Amino acid sequence: MTPSAGQSRTRSDQPTPTTAEHRRLSESPGDTDPWRLWGPYLAARQWGTVREDYSPDGDAWDYFPFDHAHRRAYRWGEDGIAGLCDRFGFLNLGVALWNGRDDRLKERWFGLTNGQGNHGEDVKEHWWHLDATPTHSWAKTLYRYPQAAYPYEDLVRTNGSLPRTAQEYELADTGVLAEDRFFDVETVHAKASPDDICVTITATNRGPDPAPLDLIAQLWFRNTWGWGRDTRVPALRRLRAPELSPPSVVALEATHGFLGRYLLAADGSGPLGAPEALFCDNESNSAALFDGGENRSPHPKDAVDAAVVRGDRSLLNPAETGTKAALRWHADAVAPGASVTVRLRLTGEILPADPFGQGFDDVLADREREADEFYATVIPAPASAGGTGSAGAPSRLAGPESRESTTAGDAFVARRAFAGLLWGKQHYRYSVREWLEGDPAFPPPPDGRRGPSGRNTGWRNLALADVISMPDEWEYPWFASWDLAFHCVALAHVDPEFAKNQLVLLCREWAMHPDGQLPAYEWAFGDVNPPVHAWAAWQVYLLDGARDTDFLMRVFAKLLLNFSWWVNRKDADGSNLFEGGFLGMDNIGLFDRSKDLPAGHRLEQSDATSWMAFSCLTMMRIALELAREDRVWDDLATKFLEHFLAIAEAMEAFGSSEVSLWDEADGFFYDVLLGEDGSQQRLPVRSMVGLLPLLAVAVAPEAMTSALPDYAQSLHWLQRHRPDATDALIRSGDGGTTLAILHGERLDRVLTRLFDEQEFLSPFGLRSLSAAYREPFTVDVAGTPMSIAYLPGESDSGLFGGNSNWRGPVWFPVNVLVADALAVYAQGVGQGLEVEFPTGSGTRIPLAAAARDIEDRLIRLFRPGGGDPSNSGADTGRRPSTPRAHPAGPLWDAHPTFSEYFHGDTGAGLGASHQTGWTALVAHLICRR
Repeated sequence: MTPSAGQSRTRSDQPTPTTAEHRRLSESPGDTDPWRLWGPYLAARQWGTVREDYSPDGDAWDYFPFDHAHRRAYRWGEDGIAGLCDRFGFLNLGVALWNGRDDRLKERWFGLTNGQGNHGEDVKEHWWHLDATPTHSWAKTLYRYPQAAYPYEDLVRTNGSLPRTAQEYELADTGVLAEDRFFDVETVHAKASPDDICVTITATNRGPDPAPLDLIAQLWFRNTWGWGRDTRVPALRRLRAPELSPPSVVALEATHGFLGRYLLAADGSGPLGAPEALFCDNESNSAALFDGGENRSPHPKDAVDAAVVRGDRSLLNPAETGTKAALRWHADAVAPGASVTVRLRLTGEILPADPFGQGFDDVLADREREADEFYATVIPAPASAGGTGSAGAPSRLAGPESRESTTAGDAFVARRAFAGLLWGKQHYRYSVREWLEGDPAFPPPPDGRRGPSGRNTGWRNLALADVISMPDEWEYPWFASWDLAFHCVALAHVDPEFAKNQLVLLCREWAMHPDGQLPAYEWAFGDVNPPVHAWAAWQVYLLDGARDTDFLMRVFAKLLLNFSWWVNRKDADGSNLFEGGFLGMDNIGLFDRSKDLPAGHRLEQSDATSWMAFSCLTMMRIALELAREDRVWDDLATKFLEHFLAIAEAMEAFGSSEVSLWDEADGFFYDVLLGEDGSQQRLPVRSMVGLLPLLAVAVAPEAMTSALPDYAQSLHWLQRHRPDATDALIRSGDGGTTLAILHGERLDRVLTRLFDEQEFLSPFGLRSLSAAYREPFTVDVAGTPMSIAYLPGESDSGLFGGNSNWRGPVWFPVNVLVADALAVYAQGVGQGLEVEFPTGSGTRIPLAAAARDIEDRLIRLFRPGGGDPSNSGADTGRRPSTPRAHPAGPLWDAHPTFSEYFHGDTGAGLGASHQTGWTALVAHLICRR
């Protein structure tokens, strides 16, 4: 199927860019290729994860808390600030800081656990990813480090005392950021070659007074030797003359059985002089952690912390060897407005004769310039409406109805979004079988851990050791299958090979369950995420030029297994209506759909059924595309056509009664609760659940339809002999054949709700729950009164735990899907269709323009000055998406943030504050203009 409005624009007719970064990408398409060996793959948080949880009760947060992280060796990964590591996670380089007041080194970012905050797990730090290229030849990040003692206890105590209805107590609320009393710490990575990396760390005093600072670079090996499975121990040591020159350089040697030999050199000729080298082992300080604990090494991992913070050097290794080392620079006082910089070079090659000479500076300058050249080909240049993008290709929406043009500010936002997405690639290692069994060097895990109620016991096949795109590097330092699908669509603009590899990875036998289910997320791999993998594969295929049919076939073959899993496991009675469970939408309903329903009941879900109809049409699109080259796929297109029709018919009515998911009186789709006695109760809550049927729409060009005999014959037969099943679902027109759940009056009625500013349409996208429920709405469900209310911001309910909230805010990924679906309608049977927008305004515009307006509302979340299009991206004020936790002022307003979701009325960022993952879809919207 050819690309169309609402689908990603192919660029196959454009010349392949020839920037230096594109050449590096072509040299290293695979995950293990040289330019991808090193990157910012070090996680921001490893403590509190399921992988590190060996407790009897599955309480991961309490089993490995933050207070253990600086003293306790991790089993499966590592974490750090502005980190760099190899793709296998063996050797790690991170930034540590000390302001002379903290009770510990700042080695990792702090945040609250799920039980400590009034809105659940939440990081209490500020950082921004400033830039990155997909091969990590260039990367820059900024961390804001307070000069006062970090208020760990205050944040835990105060947040723990607040009710759920209160705003979170943030770092700025403690006063430590007042008068800009912080250091801006900027870290830059620039590759001279695939394994020769130049690093600078620059700290700038933004406060009004001089302030002390320790800048520390830490190099360490992940502990792979302490668990009884591989006893080989790598080594770090300090190099001395005659092994090292020039004399101003301080260097460490790292030797590893797999990686080989690496050197970390530090420049000792700068204003801060030569760094002090400190050595210990990446081993737990069990004596300090546990009563009666015995240390495996006399030099445990917190030796550097003890030496710097408490002046206790007794734990350091005086022989200057070990598996963890630090290079420490100290500044007695950094003047207000002044900066201090340290320089490092990590190389697997022979250290250059002058490692920090002009060649070092040239590498940084060249890589930054090459990053500019690369993004100039990716992000459309600012142009007037109806103009052309940076590559000279006409906009797909050129003409009098064109959306707002890309501004310089929008291009900046897109580049920042890509930076966050690329910094969010993390090394992820987890073998469920080994985790369940425990390690030979330790006592076996509790029996309950491996029992039927134990976590992930049915996923022993899962064994990953890969670089994976994470939803958020602190709050969600693990993959989630539907998040990943959205990431890949944005990633395809800058690195289509990585995007394709990610989609294939989750379909491999060491990730996908033998029964065909895709792993949902680490806390419960067996939970159910929406089936968006096929959609993502299709979008990535188009963005990559609609040419890699091998990739398409590879994913499609595995998704046939996943589709069968859905049909066999989530359609309990074969009715073609589905019971997906929570489906990633947390507490959107009257009750937690991931838990047991009232006894004797089953929930037929509008969203689960719509997702499957949407999936059918996407699988049909892929089959039609593959059938253009090989007719063997033709009958699979027919199979998904007929399955879509069966689902659509079932949504109309099921069983012997007249109740259906469609409510004729309200003009909306709802979930239906079925009882064993045949009773059926519609749950009349207007939410995203009822909008998702809009997604089930596709346009098949007439030329393609007529060229595929099996598909064409089936389509024509159905139209002749089953008009009852097809008349309302299949429409032919100038744009081809449109297949959709909604047509005619029903489409109009749903759009009336969608475009109503008193219901779903907010200034910054579409709300997840109708604002008509600003006053709580109560329904009697199986004899129990249940209520729901529109909550534009944080949740006041612990229904799904943490800060989960689909009861009103704007969620980026489903907004993008709905806008795309409307554009597809406009290309097909909606050609010429005008809608009242907003509802009740009396203004009618083409449906395509309404779709564009929704996209523009999403983009305006990130524009300064409240999203005024006339300012052309000028930094004239606070961005609507800026979280409340960020103080006002130029130092803060300059940086866009990419939150998990957004306030339904004001657009303020909420939830995870660094979820550049699916929110990076804003770059997708900007780049396809």
